Amino acid sequence: MQNTQTRKSQALTDLILETFSLNGALLAAGDELVRDIGLTSARWQVLGAIALEQRPLTVAQIARRMGLSRQAVQRVVNELEVAGVLEFSDNPDHKRARLVSMTNKGERAYAKADERQTDWAQGLAAEASQQDILTAVGVLRSVNQRLSAGMDVQGA
Repeated sequence: MQNTQTRKSQALTDLILETFSLNGALLAAGDELVRDIGLTSARWQVLGAIALEQRPLTVAQIARRMGLSRQAVQRVVNELEVAGVLEFSDNPDHKRARLVSMTNKGERAYAKADERQTDWAQGLAAEASQQDILTAVGVLRSVNQRLSAGMDVQGA
């Protein structure tokens, strides 16, 4: 039993290390993919949170959905507002937490980035089976859910 658990935990550790490496590669590739649109991976990620919800969000909501710190999102949102990509509006549910939404310029930039990403992802997926990809998504989602549910970092 111990040997099986050791192999299983080592396999997960390998997955975690590969995920760290992949994250860096994805950020660099994402930056390159959308650079000429005036975006970075971080900016694109913020736009994506709003686009996926199809409604204005607060900075804290964007941060939670993307797994980022509120401070990092606030910095990016402020940059995008100055660039005319995002705009703030009053939040009827909270006086201080304003709502963030895309401007027409932001919607165009996001649509262009999304179109490029679709083509790019098709190329990346060419050598993997759909089942392998779905299995990887399932494993990563399961680990993420356990961590999000507050699993003790000591393994308890």
